[in-house]
Amino acid sequence: MIGWYNAVLEPAFHLSYPNDTLAFVVLSTPSMFEKAFKPFLRHHMLQNIIDPIDQCVAYHMSLVKERYPSGKLDVIYDYELHPNRRPKVLMQTAAHVSGAAYYYQRKDIPQDPWGSKKMFGVCIHPQFGGWFAIRAVLVFPEIQAPDLEQTLPLDCLPSQDDKIQLLEHFNFNWRDGKYRDVLPPKEKYSAEQTLYFATPPAERRKLLELHGQLHPSPQC
Repeated sequence: MIGWYNAVLEPAFHLSYPNDTLAFVVLSTPSMFEKAFKPFLRHHMLQNIIDPIDQCVAYHMSLVKERYPSGKLDVIYDYELHPNRRPKVLMQTAAHVSGAAYYYQRKDIPQDPWGSKKMFGVCIHPQFGGWFAIRAVLVFPEIQAPDLEQTLPLDCLPSQDDKIQLLEHFNFNWRDGKYRDVLPPKEKYSAEQTLYFATPPAERRKLLELHGQLHPSPQC
């Protein structure tokens, strides 16, 4: 429910819906690349100014909307910002309060070793570790669920040392992806998918063309 999210954040980050409004967090797991993204590339023309993954997610969210024609459904994507550049939704917080993934933060470690250093938090999924992404929040403004019982996320890193190691890997060496393997994952990204996400966003279209996933961009 929206109230679970609003309750843990400052008012500036609140979502403007009644607290008992029903909402869902949308995750993508490693199989998304083969089952959704690559089929999307084969059957759709990409827009130059929008990230290919974002276009794929938006397409599949449009299919969800088609399945719910009689009611109102708001989709908030992970990349959406307010005019002041503040995220419309703090996706990791949303994932945590929904029970989808545990959002590990500095406050989870009573006596941390980092002094004045800024340490960012990261979500870990109980099955996929760090091999997943939070893509969107779906809000159903016309559906209220006041009796919905909140399920807390599974703390799959009970050891303080494991939490410290996770945050250090994520903050100091996130590019090597070791934080994703903080627990044995059920599934992880393929080599092709890992290469795609490791490639700078501006170069991903060329990578897709090189691997035959896209027709080359027309030359001006």
